Amino acid sequence: MMEEKVRRWVRADFGVGLASLDEVPRGAGRDGGAGRLWHGRGEDGAGYAVRLGAGGPAAGLRAAGQAAAHGVPGVPGPLRDRRGQWWSVRTGRRLSVRPWVEGVPGGTGPVEPGHWRAFGRLLAAVHATPVPDGLPPARRPGPMADAVRAVDRWLLRGPGAERHDPLERALAGLWREMAGPIGALLARAGAPPPAAEPGDQVLCHGDPGPGRLLLGAGAAEVWLLGWSGAVRAPREQDLVAVLELTPDQREAFFAGYGPVELDPGRVEHFRTVRALEELAVPAARVLDRAGLPEPERAAALETVRQVLARTPERADEASSGPSRGARDPSPSG
Repeated sequence: MMEEKVRRWVRADFGVGLASLDEVPRGAGRDGGAGRLWHGRGEDGAGYAVRLGAGGPAAGLRAAGQAAAHGVPGVPGPLRDRRGQWWSVRTGRRLSVRPWVEGVPGGTGPVEPGHWRAFGRLLAAVHATPVPDGLPPARRPGPMADAVRAVDRWLLRGPGAERHDPLERALAGLWREMAGPIGALLARAGAPPPAAEPGDQVLCHGDPGPGRLLLGAGAAEVWLLGWSGAVRAPREQDLVAVLELTPDQREAFFAGYGPVELDPGRVEHFRTVRALEELAVPAARVLDRAGLPEPERAAALETVRQVLARTPERADEASSGPSRGARDPSPSG
């Protein structure tokens, strides 16, 4: 059985004996990572998240490992293997082990002000952590803009325009209705990115929204998961997610993060990148009739609906820059 192999590999590579290993069902992985995930129970009673990845960049393991090694609270970093690496390789795939953390997903219910303050302190500490080697630069809007254009062609002008199933027809209707805002978003994607000095580059999580948070029992206990999109970038890469929160939530977050002056041009740039990702990824899932069951495609359609519903507001906000948190230089440098 695969579980028995993984248990042997974890003992051999990381020196951790597992008394049990239970696979987490697809779609309930809690941290958004690719590959297969197990909840392991160590022979000492400790819990572990064991992942056998599907390959691809190791930026997330490097970033989470670096943050945890520098004492950032709320980052369950991976264990080092016997060679001192954050992962081992088995059957051509990346095997990693990190502590299992319990909590309530931040995207499923209300987050208390104490949690937002704790999240602010956590993200400030991440941004103050030295950037590890091998971390990719900030994502550019080009690839996601191309993906949005591909969806547009398929829905409205390509062969898919004549072969919609019910979910595709609903997506095409939304796409036609919001053609203006989608076109404006694509136009902003063609603008040159704002200049950034080397000293402006920090360790960024890449997508630190509420859906990446796990809330502990205490009001100040917050875990930040889902590090696969980690990059080296200006801090605005991460903080655009915070600027989408309500005024009270932003105020609580920046009370923990500390004073910071945000560059309006960078905010607009990273908002555009984020908006394109939020639109392209679920739209592609709606169109994936062969690979995804209908309930997952329907959930993706609802995500597209929500993204498009706020697209005009985001365009107005992006042109005016941040309204909260733009203060004095950040204490994290």
